[in-house]
Amino acid sequence: METKVLKGDELKNLPAINDAWLYAEDGKISEYGAMQDFSSQFVPDNRDNSELEEVDCTGKFILPCFCDSHTHLVFADWRQEEFVNKIGGMSYEEIAARGGGILNSAKKLNETSEEVLLEKSLQRIEEIKNHGTGAVEIKSGYGLSYDGELKMLRVIQKLKSLSPIPVKATFLGAHAIPAEYKERREEYIKLLIDKLLPKIAEENLADYCDVFCENGFFTPEETDLILQAGWKYGLKPKIHANQLSISGGVQAGVRNNAISVDHLENIGDEEIEVLKNSITISTLLPSAAFFLRMNYPPARRMIDAGLPVTLASDYNPGSSPSGRMSFVISLACIQMKMVPEEAINAATLNGAAAIELQNELGSITVGKKANLILTKPINSVANIPYNFGDDLIEKVFLGN
Repeated sequence: METKVLKGDELKNLPAINDAWLYAEDGKISEYGAMQDFSSQFVPDNRDNSELEEVDCTGKFILPCFCDSHTHLVFADWRQEEFVNKIGGMSYEEIAARGGGILNSAKKLNETSEEVLLEKSLQRIEEIKNHGTGAVEIKSGYGLSYDGELKMLRVIQKLKSLSPIPVKATFLGAHAIPAEYKERREEYIKLLIDKLLPKIAEENLADYCDVFCENGFFTPEETDLILQAGWKYGLKPKIHANQLSISGGVQAGVRNNAISVDHLENIGDEEIEVLKNSITISTLLPSAAFFLRMNYPPARRMIDAGLPVTLASDYNPGSSPSGRMSFVISLACIQMKMVPEEAINAATLNGAAAIELQNELGSITVGKKANLILTKPINSVANIPYNFGDDLIEKVFLGN
């Protein structure tokens, strides 16, 4: 079984077999190889041939499903009015200061029932599954209250049992300071640490604890407090870092042994050096930079420095209203100078590693789940980022 995350030059290595066959049974990859080496011995004799489904993949590619390790897909409604404001020249920070952004989503979520949230979220999971995603991480963070955060996490918990793809849950109560706590931020942090975290642990509602460590949101010192409290309850850290500025978020993530630090639109030599000497994965979200017209993370520089890089969608109503990972791959190649092989590895095996599913998903490996993408006829994997306006996925297979 693979346990590693791909770093630096390793990302360019995307092994492929031309004129290949693959056999999956009971939801897992059993065997695969070149057609010239195929023998009927690979298909168990105790199976009636009528039970076998044979798929002709001539001219097509089979790939592992994408593993989207950073989303906010449990939300009450879209924020298209803010999209229009952005077109008119308002900044992300200005919209947030007027009660928009995260606070807008929090208001809508707290007015929406758990049943409606669940129904909408299942529809979004079906949508991303059809676009090739075979595992997903989902964050809370639009509740921003005791009841609201628990509501979100309970929805995500139900999604784990109802979703056709694996789901990981992240507690992101430290997404923003609620308006009513604007002058009492210490009280809100105390609510997160002393009340919410024990309840989340009691109900086993989350796998990870996340903080938006950014100017105007949470300081590195506050981030330390929250992540260390999460560790006490068995929640491993993930972190929003350096989206709007060099905020100290990377250093906070590394010193707290975060699984990943996500965003990284702003990063310097110091941050790269800190990441090189850590176990923390860099997760890049180019569709958020695209939508907000921000600088893209310097993926080429990071890969050339030997870092592991992951790609995720950041699917959310405010800054990345799409969970289509093939477009994320296109942006990574077009705007961040990643080659197609690097981008596909970053969206599959490294994406799985960023949610600790690399032993189950992310590559075509015997024993892993048969969560697979069958493309339409294409000449090369480069067609996936190149034909960015086309849906090149013909079928998605899930080894449930």
